[in-house]
Amino acid sequence: METVLAVTVGVLVAATVYLMLSRNLVKFVFGLMLLSNAANLTIFSAGGLIRGEPPLVPEGSYVPDGVVANALPQALILTAIVISFGLLAFALVLAYRAYQELGTVDTDEMRIAEPRPEPRTPAPAGKGTAA
Repeated sequence: METVLAVTVGVLVAATVYLMLSRNLVKFVFGLMLLSNAANLTIFSAGGLIRGEPPLVPEGSYVPDGVVANALPQALILTAIVISFGLLAFALVLAYRAYQELGTVDTDEMRIAEPRPEPRTPAPAGKGTAA
């Protein structure tokens, strides 16, 4: 099962890199969403995939009996899902506002904040050189 998840994470990361390197802002946001899912699957598979009971400690005992599931990766993934949802919502609103203001989702055309290069004027003949 770990092999299947490792291959799935690899495919998700490859798709993420492809989407995030494109010039389209919407594709970038989808790549960000895939990256968060790949990170969640990585945490899940790193915690170990075993079929076990919930980690409940019986009364009068100090440790659980038998094989139990690890609750820490599940808690981390739940927290990561909430954080990635908030980040995705922020990125979607940011992309929408950028589209409203600039009229494009192509990142190469979103150069409004960068200064325009000034045209170079040729130096007068005989000046500017030290002899």
